[in-house]
Amino acid sequence: MFPPNDDKLLRITGSLAIPLSEIEISAVRAQGPGGQNVNKVSSAIHLRFDIRSSSLSEFYKERLLALNDQRITKDGVLILKAQQSRSQEKNKSEALLRLQELLLSVTVIRKKRRPTAPSRSAQLKRVDSKTRRGKDKAMRGKVIL
Repeated sequence: MFPPNDDKLLRITGSLAIPLSEIEISAVRAQGPGGQNVNKVSSAIHLRFDIRSSSLSEFYKERLLALNDQRITKDGVLILKAQQSRSQEKNKSEALLRLQELLLSVTVIRKKRRPTAPSRSAQLKRVDSKTRRGKDKAMRGKVIL
């Protein structure tokens, strides 16, 4: 489950990768229940990635900083905390995987939506069906002699 990395790089896409030296990983004690083990072992991982001083292109930096994400501080530092597993190694790979997914989401450029309007025949068909339905309901009323 560990994200693929070769030559000390975290691969995002075929052409985009960031050096692992730009990612600061530290082990901290996990929160929540876990018995005595949680008080002794630092199994949770804090991952810090400084977006502004990274080797990413300006385009990707701007897109990352424009995200409305509470994990990105005002200084442009992305902070991820992984504490799902009791294993420090699994939490480390989970944090790197989440960073990889976040960076991958920024690389995808969505197509601009062009609003469309219904065709004239579709509009007429809609109005016609409404009037027909109205006539059917009007026929259900009392017969007046």
